[in-house]
Amino acid sequence: MKPPPFRYAAPTTVEEAVALLVEHADAEPRVLAGGQSLVPLMNFRLAQPGHLIDLRRVPELDGIRLDGDTLVIGAMTRQSAVEDSPEVALAAPLLAEAVGFVAHRPIRNSGTVGGSLAHADPAAELPAVALALDADLVAAGPGGLRVIPAAEFFRGPFSTVLAPDEILVAVRLPHRRGGHAFVEFARTHGSFAVVAVAALIEMDDDHVSRASIALTGVAPVPIRATAAERVLEGAVPDAAAAADAAVEGLTPAGDVHAGSSSRIELARVHVRRAVEQALARAQDRR
Repeated sequence: MKPPPFRYAAPTTVEEAVALLVEHADAEPRVLAGGQSLVPLMNFRLAQPGHLIDLRRVPELDGIRLDGDTLVIGAMTRQSAVEDSPEVALAAPLLAEAVGFVAHRPIRNSGTVGGSLAHADPAAELPAVALALDADLVAAGPGGLRVIPAAEFFRGPFSTVLAPDEILVAVRLPHRRGGHAFVEFARTHGSFAVVAVAALIEMDDDHVSRASIALTGVAPVPIRATAAERVLEGAVPDAAAAADAAVEGLTPAGDVHAGSSSRIELARVHVRRAVEQALARAQDRR
């Protein structure tokens, strides 16, 4: 299969890219990041942009830096660069761990952080990490920049709150101390997760002072397990109780990979594993 005809542009600045989105709005333009998701969709004609705007020549969208206690990652930063970054390992070890679950190294050499988040696949790893880390996503549009909390960014499967004339330009991750864990169940190594869990836990003596748990694969968007967080916070940690609370009320859709009841049980098991691992790391770091 080959995509239908389209026009191509390779801007060198964010302003130029946004202007192209506005100028060619009638052609249903799309921006191209790493291309690991969009290009196959185009080849199968599931996506048919009339104008393709390639962001690979926009240098300001690439890079990793620490801004005080905030880790800032450009949207065009390759996933493999995140995997190898000492800054990420220091400031956001949960992200460093999770990105290793994304497909295989050759894919991560092309795939981008911003591309994964903007694509909003409900089985992807990075959206859950952004949610667990309370990330802010920075978008650029004709009116300038706007900052979108991760909790408000994902609207549905493959759908976000980005306007048609906006581009995701950066992700801001606050430095969170404590213990972390990312665990997932996939049918084969490198496949999308059937269920995945991202967890962060901070301890105060023997009690949990703060917990963040996000799941993917159990809803149309990544979700925070707020009930599980409430079970943990202010108490002596009970991973099994947190896991039971996390799946209460879940109604995931079944598919060829797992039925609804299987996803619920996988979520229960993996929340418990993530909490136990994050707790062990948090206690080691006290």
